[in-house]
Amino acid sequence: MQRRDFLGLLLSTSLLAVAGRASAAPRIGIALGGGGAKGLAHIPILELLDEAGLRPHRIAGTSIGAIIGVLYASGMKGQDIRELLNRLTVSKEESWFESLFSEDLGRWLDFAEFGVGNGGLADSSGLIAYLHEYIGAERFEQLAIPLSVVATDFWSREQVVLQSGELWSALKASIAIPGLFEPVQREGRLLVDGGLVNPVPYDLLFDECDLVIAVDVLGERTAESAEGPGYFETIFNTFQIMQHSIMREKLRQREPDIYLKPAIENVRVLEFYKIDEIYAQAQGEKERLKRLIRRDISPSIR
Repeated sequence: MQRRDFLGLLLSTSLLAVAGRASAAPRIGIALGGGGAKGLAHIPILELLDEAGLRPHRIAGTSIGAIIGVLYASGMKGQDIRELLNRLTVSKEESWFESLFSEDLGRWLDFAEFGVGNGGLADSSGLIAYLHEYIGAERFEQLAIPLSVVATDFWSREQVVLQSGELWSALKASIAIPGLFEPVQREGRLLVDGGLVNPVPYDLLFDECDLVIAVDVLGERTAESAEGPGYFETIFNTFQIMQHSIMREKLRQREPDIYLKPAIENVRVLEFYKIDEIYAQAQGEKERLKRLIRRDISPSIR
C-alpha cells in the first residue's frame, strides 16, 4: 500500500471512530513545523481549513510554526496572515533603500539589525513587537485557540513546552536559532529554537485531539555549486540535517493521522522574498488535504 493511501485510510478510520461517539465533529489538532522562510507554506494549509469551515481544537508550533500558529490561534484567518506576512517580505530585485519607504518593511529591517556579544548576531525583538501590535494578547490564555509552543533548554538539552503565562518571550525563544538569535531567559531556563528537539510537534496533540495533522516544512536542499555552501548555509543546513533525522525517528514511533510535507526545494532559511515560490510549492499538499477533507469531513468544500 502506498504511504499516501495508508494515510487516507488512517484518516477514514479516525473519523469513523469519532462518528461512533456523540461528538458532532472531530477535535482537530494541527502541528506547524520549523523551517525559516519555508514556514510560509503553512499559510495555504490554514487557508484550506478556513475554506472548509474547520476550526482546530488545538495548535502546536515550533519556530516559524509557532509564529504562524500564534497568529492563527489569535483568531486571524489564513488569508489575513498571508496579507500580513506579504508586507514583511522583500523582493530579491527590490533594493533595501526602496524598501525603507514601507513602514512595515522598515520594521523588518529593525528586526534584522545585527549586534554582537549576546549569543546571537541579530535581535528578534522588533519582529515580536510588530506581531504583538496585530494580536494584542499578552498571555496564552487570551488566545482564541489553545496553543503549545516548543523551545529547547540550552543547558539540559531538553524540550520545553510553553502553553500558559506570558506569550511573547515563548515565541522569541522558539525562533531563537542558535548563532543567529540570542537565547531567551524564561522561568530560570535559557531557551533556544524548539526545532533542535521537536521540529514538528504533532506528538503534543494526541491526548486532546481526535485527528492530528502535521505540517513538515523542512523541505529539501541540493548542491548549488561546486564551490560548496557558504558559512551560514553550512550552519543552517546542518541544523536541518539533524531535524530530518529527528523526524524520521518520530514517524517510526508514531505517525500523525495526516502528514503533510510540501515539496519545498532549495529555499534557504532566510529567503522570505521567495514567498510566491513557497506558496506554489505548497499547493500539491494543500490539494491532497482538500481531497481528504472533501471525502471524509466536508463534502461541500470546492
